[in-house]
Amino acid sequence: MKILMIAPEPFFEPRGTPFSEYFRIKALSALGHTVDLVTYPFGVDKEIPGLTIFRCGKLPWIRSVRTGPSSAKLGLDLFLFLKVLRQLWRKDYDLIHTHEEASFIGVLCQKMTKIPHLYDMHSSLVQQMENFNFTRSKIIVRLFKFIETVSLQNAAAVIVICRTLFDYAAGITSADKLTLIENFMDDRAGIEEEEKLRQVRNEINPDGKKIIMYTGTLEAYQGIPLLLDSLSLLGDDFRLVLIGGKEAQVAKLRRRILEMNLEKRAMVLGQKRSRDIPYYLHAASVLVSPRILGTNIPLKIYSYLASGVPVVATDLLTHTQSINRDIAILAAAEATPFAAAIRLAVGPHGQVVARRALDHCRQHYSSKRYIELVAKALGQAVPPASIRQ
Repeated sequence: MKILMIAPEPFFEPRGTPFSEYFRIKALSALGHTVDLVTYPFGVDKEIPGLTIFRCGKLPWIRSVRTGPSSAKLGLDLFLFLKVLRQLWRKDYDLIHTHEEASFIGVLCQKMTKIPHLYDMHSSLVQQMENFNFTRSKIIVRLFKFIETVSLQNAAAVIVICRTLFDYAAGITSADKLTLIENFMDDRAGIEEEEKLRQVRNEINPDGKKIIMYTGTLEAYQGIPLLLDSLSLLGDDFRLVLIGGKEAQVAKLRRRILEMNLEKRAMVLGQKRSRDIPYYLHAASVLVSPRILGTNIPLKIYSYLASGVPVVATDLLTHTQSINRDIAILAAAEATPFAAAIRLAVGPHGQVVARRALDHCRQHYSSKRYIELVAKALGQAVPPASIRQ
């Protein structure tokens, strides 16, 4: 099939939705389809067989796009829509595949062209308003609720990334057209260079501490203050290493660490190359996900579980819909129990849990299974008999 994909994000940037888009495209390529990706004018091009990237225009004062809803995205989405219309005028497509709020563009284009629309739902647009504290306007929230409802009801098929989204979407549209595809794919190489691993260990742990590691964005819903409060309850033999975040967020976090007198016990490294992350994970004693808001499963959880390092996460639906106490150590979203869980993770129980997590990943999270699920969603959107030869 010839697929027009619409992604209202910087592609590619190492964060949640762009990672998901990247692996969707790789799966579509493996299935023999071609993808024309219309996306924002930011990000790094990726070489994938069958992929062609088309970037929309931009306003001169917009130089980047932060995670979550923003006024910058509203302006860029208009340019995105115009670029999509141009592509539809120039070429014939078998499927329109949209991500996040581009679903509404997909609805409009489907109505104009009758091309089937596959909606890739990474999160609830309404819930994003709360998670990112974007607005308190009931009018705007209702508008996004309308967009979400219309998108779900009009799409030929819908992909959701976690069980809570499946249940939410099934309350609005038919469950028969939903496919649950967890974001467990990771094509990064494992630990292949022992010298690089030694360098990473020397960087973060030259004095033999127990390393608590967090990787990901530094948005408020990720629970970084909880993590810092937990560190303050642990002994000096623990060191916290944080990877990720924008420059301004990193600077703010470093100031907070100074205020808490934790500068000798916490390292803020900022962003690292995606291909280097497995080395940092492997060098850790425990991996943590202190998320306090939202219901989507954090993308980092899958690479955490596959690392062979014990995982500690908050005992909230955002985690428990996909993981349990057999494969991770769960704790209440409070400093005292979370610190206790970290202590437990560096002991014998943590090693047992980590081995079970690794076995779980090998059994349930294969590339073959991921591609099969993408093929299933495509079949729901465009039955094979209807594909033009």
